[in-house]
Amino acid sequence: MSETTQTFTPLRTQAERLIELGVHESAGLSAAEVRAAAERLGDAGEGALLAVRPDLAPASVLAPLLRRRDRTGFVVTDMTDVDLFAPLGTIGLPDTPLYLVSGVDRGDDLANWSPDEALPALTAASRTPLLLTEGIHWVLQRPDVLERNHCFMTIGSRLRKPDGTLDARTPALWISNGTGRDGRERREAPKVGWCWAGNRHTWLGFASGSGRRGLES
Repeated sequence: MSETTQTFTPLRTQAERLIELGVHESAGLSAAEVRAAAERLGDAGEGALLAVRPDLAPASVLAPLLRRRDRTGFVVTDMTDVDLFAPLGTIGLPDTPLYLVSGVDRGDDLANWSPDEALPALTAASRTPLLLTEGIHWVLQRPDVLERNHCFMTIGSRLRKPDGTLDARTPALWISNGTGRDGRERREAPKVGWCWAGNRHTWLGFASGSGRRGLES
């Protein structure tokens, strides 16, 4: 993988960040439960990202909590079904409310690959693509990870159509240019959007992790 693998603040600090943002309330958890879970793990989770399951804290709830400069995060207007993007069947998501994602990497080395090309490459490297909600959690903890010309896709989340096939859209996080339906007032805002699974973009990597583990609340 690339040299963009991230380090994170201690889990206790990440827990306080989620509490500050009110993520625990959206997930139906108390602040005490979140703190206790992080405390029990101690230093065992050093370097890992603390996340809440997407069914408890969906993307539509998390995206407006993103900030870049004085701009608030948002989901593009033509992605009203954002919360229906679910983990791929190959992803074993822990069944605990809180869990850890280790070895998080922005995947800059896969920039200008299509999602259809990147997924088998990640699998071959024993990497697991990030979910959209995990990507948002990452930017909540590390806003600096979104950089102009170095943003990322989260192809662990996909939408299945009624016939069981995958919708061609793949979710991503990047920085709005304030054009089109985004509106000029959203220029420089963190943005949840999508790209076609067969298209390539030089400025989008493919975020992934080395694994996930459950974290009892």
